[in-house]
Amino acid sequence: MCCAACGAAEADEIKLKKCTACYLVRYCSVKCQKKHRPKHKKECKKRAAELRDEILFKQPESCHLGDCPICCLPLSLDCDKSNLMPCCSKTICNGCDRANQIREFEGKLVRKCLFCRLPTPKSQEEADRIQMKRIEVNDPVAMRLMGFKRQEKEDHDGAFEYYTKAAGLGDVNAHFNLSLLYHEGKGVGKDKKKMWHHLEEAAIKGYPEARHNLGCLEARNGRADRAIKHWVIAAKLGFDNSLEMLKDAFGEGLVTKEDFAAALRAHQAAVDATKSPQREAADEELEKIKLQREREVVAGNLSL
Repeated sequence: MCCAACGAAEADEIKLKKCTACYLVRYCSVKCQKKHRPKHKKECKKRAAELRDEILFKQPESCHLGDCPICCLPLSLDCDKSNLMPCCSKTICNGCDRANQIREFEGKLVRKCLFCRLPTPKSQEEADRIQMKRIEVNDPVAMRLMGFKRQEKEDHDGAFEYYTKAAGLGDVNAHFNLSLLYHEGKGVGKDKKKMWHHLEEAAIKGYPEARHNLGCLEARNGRADRAIKHWVIAAKLGFDNSLEMLKDAFGEGLVTKEDFAAALRAHQAAVDATKSPQREAADEELEKIKLQREREVVAGNLSL
């Protein structure tokens, strides 16, 4: 092995280091690396893009939500079917949460978090105090939620600050939210390159909507092959919108029958994996509650 710039061979006194972008060549010093940069730049960028695509288009094992920590089944992409606990930042599915509520009600027990067993907050003020404590110990989920609260209050600078911290600590949702801020130019100047970066980071970590959005952007740029790859990955994670896009692409002859059928089967498998008798019972109860509230609203409007 030799330095790509000066040709010096690796020895005890000379340690060669790989180019950290492409890993194709080695250098004995920073000086040699800078000297060789003009000759290596084109090849380096091409290989770096290839390596990035290998990571980007790898099918994640599961979506970014992961599993319910109680029943260990994959969480549904429908956020109405789970609850985020402020005390421990864990997301519990409605099935487990409902079963626990029934147990506590029948046993006349104090309402506690199903995961960490701390009593649930009795007021919004108490929940806010708990959240700040989580932020102080660098909980990325708590930071992202605080960013969302700031964004709702039109404090986009504050939202950007919290999202950035949360993303730095590995929160996938924060990456997605940052992509939206960079796209809209809220709390930060519009930056297409950084928008793409955060979308890709979220997609790599299994965020289906980020993956779907990348597909839409690629389609607008005329790169249908890359768009279809993104939609296939998102559809296999159970994302309905991507499956619809694949259906349209199949109708236009852009997707083969075999690939569409495979995506369809994987999509159904991902959706089925989130189902259980407990969750279905919770869904039915939730629908009844929604229907009752709708009736109350209608009755209230009629009384006016």
